[in-house]
Amino acid sequence: MAGHSHWANIKHKKAANDAKKAKVITQMGRLIRGAIQVGGPSPDENPRLRLAIQKAKAQNMTNDVIDRILAKAKGEGDSKPMEELTYEGYASNGVAVVVEVMSDNRNRTAPEIRKLFERGGGAMGAPGCVAWQFHEKALFAVDGSDEESVLEALLAADADAEDIAEQEGQVLITAPANLYDVVNRALSEAGLSIASADISKIPENEVHIDDLETAQKIQRLIDTLDEHDDVTAVYSNFVPSADIAEEL
Repeated sequence: MAGHSHWANIKHKKAANDAKKAKVITQMGRLIRGAIQVGGPSPDENPRLRLAIQKAKAQNMTNDVIDRILAKAKGEGDSKPMEELTYEGYASNGVAVVVEVMSDNRNRTAPEIRKLFERGGGAMGAPGCVAWQFHEKALFAVDGSDEESVLEALLAADADAEDIAEQEGQVLITAPANLYDVVNRALSEAGLSIASADISKIPENEVHIDDLETAQKIQRLIDTLDEHDDVTAVYSNFVPSADIAEEL
């Protein structure tokens, strides 16, 4: 997890390995279902649904699986509505944690998330206690290209980016969250290969941890929160030092 932190450490996404595939499908299904309830079943007319589908693809979900989730979600018009909720709190050493949730029962989810914080040595706080420390950004990773080609594609579409950098064979783009669709369209129309596209929360300040035991405790809490079925994303300002990052 060494490297620029908001690409390597801040966003803790769902891993789609064999042990977690069923859970990922459940989580992405909730995300897609919630997006359809808010903005309708057409990805062309519903930016939230487009983003949910891209997140599912980023988890290596096949089109067949996504299509089945979409078909099921479209047929659930009378089901209990999903709510998009955010919980905030602290891990050890004052590390700020933001948890995004898609739930059909906040009275069930809230105490479960609170208990996970407490078991992990942290504490869930009041709304707004740490959210002010984060800013939403659109993040893209492009394969098989270079910084100049990406910049040309963005300029041709008048799509402003805050940062463009090459790292480990990819071009990484950071843009304002409200320009997600503009940048996504510009990259697609230029024929560039988008490896990942997301709207993420980036912290203003980072908490660097160089003690292995403390770092492991923080990482366990983040992983435990991330594994909850209702959780769709976990963000933090936790950055382990390079010499212990590989041990987490």
